[in-house]
Amino acid sequence: MTAKDIYHNTVIVALKKDGWLITHDPLILELSSGRLEVDLGAERLIAAQRDSTQIAVEIKSFLAPSLTSEFHRALGQFLNYRVALKVKEPHRILFLAIPAKIYRNFFIGELAQLSIAEYNVKLLVFDPDQEVIVEWKN
Repeated sequence: MTAKDIYHNTVIVALKKDGWLITHDPLILELSSGRLEVDLGAERLIAAQRDSTQIAVEIKSFLAPSLTSEFHRALGQFLNYRVALKVKEPHRILFLAIPAKIYRNFFIGELAQLSIAEYNVKLLVFDPDQEVIVEWKN
């Protein structure tokens, strides 16, 4: 089992406040080449349709000295998880959860914006102090 991000519990609280039910902690994806662990699986019931929306959430703190290096690692991990989800749980939508400060200080920059657009990265931006989701970026 991999170590949990420092914001792991914060994101759980924020998702619950936003009406999500945590279904997996972690969400395990078994492939013939090995096991992957996405931080969280969650779902929200859509009452009118009696259906649910299911997501997977990978949480990143971006605490290392180089935000660019952290971004490279997070993007690679995100893309690998998305490929595995496509095979194992294609109904789930994958989100990368990041603190609002990191979004403002790095993710609005050119490299991040070009990469997000190119690779269709979905973001869950959260406020770690208030333990709330600030924005869903699709």
